[in-house]
Amino acid sequence: MSTKTVLICQNTTCRKAGAAKVLAAFQTEFSPNATIQGSACLGQCGNGPMVLVMPDQVWYSRVHPDEVPTLVQQHLRRGQQVKALLYPKYHPS
Repeated sequence: MSTKTVLICQNTTCRKAGAAKVLAAFQTEFSPNATIQGSACLGQCGNGPMVLVMPDQVWYSRVHPDEVPTLVQQHLRRGQQVKALLYPKYHPS
């Protein structure tokens, strides 16, 4: 049973910024405690690709496919937020 759900926005603006590649990168990384899924618009257009980790309510913005392994290793496997990718609107420094 998964303990986390990772939502990757697949709406128009995020897709133009590379969200399909981010989703594909998450799907190739194995994380036994997470369900990976594309989502409808997460309402943060212009800041994507957006990634939302639930139930943690942790938002990551402008995620690139090459950053996905770090997100999987650090957040999904170790439970530590990747501070450099946090969305400042919801996670001010």
